[in-house]
This record gives sequence, structure tokens and C-alpha cells, in this order.
Amino acid sequence: MPVLKRRSSEEIVAAFRTMVQMGTSSAPVPSRTPLPELPDSALIRPRAGIQHAENQAVRTRRAAGLFEACANPGCGSGWMHLLRSRTAPVFEGGWNCSAACTAARVQAAVRRELEGRGSVQDTHRHRIPLGLVMLEQGWISSQQLRDAIEAQRTTGGGRLGSWLVRKGGVDEHLVTRALGLQWSCPVLPLDFHDAEALTPLMPRLFVDAYGALPLRVAAGKLLYIGFEDRLDPVVALAVERMTNLRVESGLVQGSLFHLAHTRMLNSRFPAVELVEAASESAVVHVVAKAVERVRPVESRLVRMHDCLWLRMWKSVQNGAFPETGQVQDLICSIGLH
Repeated sequence: MPVLKRRSSEEIVAAFRTMVQMGTSSAPVPSRTPLPELPDSALIRPRAGIQHAENQAVRTRRAAGLFEACANPGCGSGWMHLLRSRTAPVFEGGWNCSAACTAARVQAAVRRELEGRGSVQDTHRHRIPLGLVMLEQGWISSQQLRDAIEAQRTTGGGRLGSWLVRKGGVDEHLVTRALGLQWSCPVLPLDFHDAEALTPLMPRLFVDAYGALPLRVAAGKLLYIGFEDRLDPVVALAVERMTNLRVESGLVQGSLFHLAHTRMLNSRFPAVELVEAASESAVVHVVAKAVERVRPVESRLVRMHDCLWLRMWKSVQNGAFPETGQVQDLICSIGLH
């Protein structure tokens, strides 16, 4: 019975060099199945070598199906971790050979998402007031507008559109159309809205806090998200990055929006963990620990306003709608100073 022999890292590197040289030489290889021809970049180089050559070697090994390499650029021996599963944990498309490498990649992702936070210039666009839009379209009279403004001033709040409906008898659909003109976006229908099927697309907290309502997915590539009275491009971009779906935002008529929004909030969402962190290092620790604990086959990190959203897939995703039980979210508040 053969005895397994434990080899040092130097012996493994030397053996791999010999395999590559045998595969590229013209002499016959004493094996029934010839080894694939590999370029010089496939040679394992020492850490003092060029980083580009190391990255090329990783890609070559993957293409040849030899073994999975660690996705951390600072790791020089990830492919030698023979006892660690090569299928998990995966973070942003790359396998991590150890908890230290997971933390290093998470740290880079956290810094990427927090870059420029707090110094972004005000990008508010001055929009034509809703009342003037509706006057211009001939949908309300000057008297109706004055009555709505007076009611708003007397009560100390409330949306002008709501007061136009309540005091002026304006059709709610016209108010929504005017908001669509104000925001230069479509008014989206709620036909065949399946709230239960759409819950895996984003956490319940974001649906509730930001008034975002996933409506439907068209052709498996385009996701429609509805809002009541104003768009939220930050939410749309975060969902787009997380789902790899192109997001189209629009407005939904107020009364219809409230019914569908309430119905969706009462549906079952993927499991979520809410965490508060006081420093960047604390965020990195929490996120990396979650990835190592869940060991997902894929995970991604995006920023949603003042939160970092980590999504972890426990099994291979088929289409835009993963099973609710196969997705786990972590939302970390960014209370950084």
C-alpha cells in the first residue's frame, strides 16, 4: 500500500515547474494523457517577481483546471491550502484561501464603498414646482392651487399633491403624471405585481426606509422599481450593482403604491443581520467574519446611503430570483467619524 508523502512548498513548486517544462518541450511525455501546453506566465514565480506575472499565472491555472488560486493579490501561497474547500467562501467573484485573505479583500471593498463619503457635493436639481407643472398642463386652476397651498400652510405640512386631491378635487392620477414630468420619469403600472416573488431582490429594511418597491423583472434583465413621489438614484444604483440587473425607476400612483408597499412589507424576506459599527476596522471585522461563517458560494458588498449591504448566496444562483432561504443579508450602519 503506497504511503502518502508530505511535501514542502519548495518541492511542490519544483514539481510544477517540471510539469510545465515537460508540457512545452518537443520530447515525448511519458504519460498516457499529454499535459496541456502552458505559456511561460504559468510558471510559479517568487514573491519578489512582477505582480502582473503572478496574476497571469493565477488565470492560467484556472483556465487549465489545475487548482483554484486565492483572489487576494497579497497572498502568495493560497493555491497550496489543499485542505480548504475551493468552492467557498467566495467574495465578489474570488475564492479566499484563509480568513486573513478574506479580511484583506473585505477591507479593500469597504474602503472602495466609503471613498468620498461625506464630501459629495450637493447634486440637487432645481425642479419646476408641482403646482406650476399642473397649471401649465391645464390640469388645475389658479384657485385650486391657492386653496391647496393655503391648506398646506395652515396645517403646517403635507404634500401639495395630496392637498390638491383633498381640497381641490383633482384626480390623483393627474398628480402622479405631473410628478413624472417633474422628475422626467415614467409612471409605472402595478399589473400582476407579485410581492412574494420579488422579496429576494432587496432587504425589507430598504423597502421600508427608502420607499422602494420592486415591481417586476422583464426578460430576466430589466428590473422596474417604483417610488411614490420622488426617485432615489442611490437605491436604484445599489440594487443594480447587487443584482446585475439594469434598473428602471419610475413613479406609482399614491393610493396604489401604499397598498402594494404594505403587501410587500408583510411578505417573507431573506434572513438579515443588522449591525452598528463605530469604525472602519469594526466594519471590516464584522463583514469578514460573516463571510467566513456563512461560507457563501458568492457574496457582494455595496453601499446604500449610510449603510453597507452585504449579500451572501448559499447556493449557485439561477436567474434573478434566488430562493429566499438561500440568500442571507447583513446590513451594517456606517457610523464612522
